[in-house]
Amino acid sequence: MTKTRKKRLSLALINRVLIMYVSCGSLDNARNVFDEMSKRDFNSWAIMIAGYADNGDYEEVIRLFVSDKFRYIMYSCGSFPVSWIMVCVLKACGETMNVELGEQVHGWLMKSGYGGDLFVGSSLISFYGKVGCFEDGDLVFDQIGSRRNVVVWTARIINNCKEERFREVFEVFNEMGKVGVRKNSFTLSSVLSACSKISDDGNCGEQVHANAIKLGLASKSYVQCGLVNMYGKFGLMNDAKRVFDMNESRRNRACWNAMLTSLVQNGCLVEAIKFLYQMRAAGVQPQELWLNKLRSLCGSEVIEIK
Repeated sequence: MTKTRKKRLSLALINRVLIMYVSCGSLDNARNVFDEMSKRDFNSWAIMIAGYADNGDYEEVIRLFVSDKFRYIMYSCGSFPVSWIMVCVLKACGETMNVELGEQVHGWLMKSGYGGDLFVGSSLISFYGKVGCFEDGDLVFDQIGSRRNVVVWTARIINNCKEERFREVFEVFNEMGKVGVRKNSFTLSSVLSACSKISDDGNCGEQVHANAIKLGLASKSYVQCGLVNMYGKFGLMNDAKRVFDMNESRRNRACWNAMLTSLVQNGCLVEAIKFLYQMRAAGVQPQELWLNKLRSLCGSEVIEIK
């Protein structure tokens, strides 16, 4: 075996060690190995960038990305699928509000032929929404055209929610149906959040609920929580209770708290107190905000419920 072959195997093996540490959440150990490597390839850098992104250390993602050594490797290795690394970097740019770098990444992606990548497109829309550049996000959405998938559509919906264009959220939702894009639970929960802020007595929300039932997604935890919250906002407590009781095995903490919030907001105080005992029996901790609100309205009998 040649010396060059041994070096390649050695580098590949070290990269596997990096993957092992990152997968186990041992980023400090991974970084120690990374810093001691005499030679690194694209995969070495990519593993560390992805690891820090998954761990929420977005400043370190950016520091690694802007390193001259990594930029040289990236620009010289056109055969590697760099788009997923750019997705990590775009998320980091959004979380750190680094608009300038995010725009540079966008320009590089377009120049390098990744403009048609749907994964990249949805990440760009999310980035622009995070930093408040909604028009740029809309432009990316329009440029993708008829190839849009559910992730791209949902990114557009989330941006509209952030910009408080709630009516437009519902219009985009309907447009998805017209072009035959199947919604997922994240799409529906985002749209339900917008519907709860549209003054129409819950009509839009009821249409989304019907669509969720048709798609078999009404019992998904995100959707269930969104429905309880939406019906509660309009005082439709019978509907909220019906949804809450629909699938006991999939209730999460958010759904329990949405139901408690709906009861308190609609003045159902006796039911809210009883509901707190149900939450305690289920091992669910109520949100302190609404627990304190109930204490102030009902008196000391609620204080013991924790």
